[in-house]
Amino acid sequence: MPVLGGLVLAIQLCFAYHALKTRRAYWWLFIIMGFPVMGCVLYYFVEVFPTSRESRSAEKAVRAIAKAFDPDKELRAAVADVEACGSVENRVRLARECMEHKMYDDAAALYRSCLNGVHDTDPDIRHGLAGALLEGGKFWDALPVAQKLRVSHPTFRSAEVGLVIARALEGANRLEEALGELKVLADTYPGEEGRWRYGALLRRMGRADDAQEVFRRMLRNAERLPSHYRDAQRGWLDMARESMQA
Repeated sequence: MPVLGGLVLAIQLCFAYHALKTRRAYWWLFIIMGFPVMGCVLYYFVEVFPTSRESRSAEKAVRAIAKAFDPDKELRAAVADVEACGSVENRVRLARECMEHKMYDDAAALYRSCLNGVHDTDPDIRHGLAGALLEGGKFWDALPVAQKLRVSHPTFRSAEVGLVIARALEGANRLEEALGELKVLADTYPGEEGRWRYGALLRRMGRADDAQEVFRRMLRNAERLPSHYRDAQRGWLDMARESMQA
């Protein structure tokens, strides 16, 4: 069985190299080399798998299943926490749960209630408020909140704040201003949402050829990127394909 022995040794050396490269505890080398099969299996499940994409996908699936059986569990827990202690932290958590349940007016009210004292200019809370107003269709209210946030904290989630501003401008029918914002986001926003929204607004404004070119570039660039990126952006890429066929 010299071939099998050589294969096992090669696998051991690969795991040992990984342990050294990632600066794991040195005693892992003794386990990996001292127990040819079980040592490698143990190392993989203790050190490698918990940080892998497969593990994150499994955890996400478990959370989705739990949410399907009891979709309001986290919301009820957040309400109970606020009733027990109405701290800013608990109210922000409840506001986020309200956003998850599309209770945008409630979320906005909770975020507003947090903007007092030392939290009056908190960028995270103001960003949450702007998002709640936006999703609730209150574009004219969301716009000044996001614009003030950009002025007071220019480096805070600049792309996300820019997207809120762009969507609020579009919702308020200030299309040229929205297009200017989205043109920047098409090249700077992480993922494909910024590009898709830029193309969609171009089409809405009657610039179909320019919109088609944006969607075509989205799909062409995505093909050059890793599969996990395409999986994460699948929704926007599918909408780009549908937009090109419409």
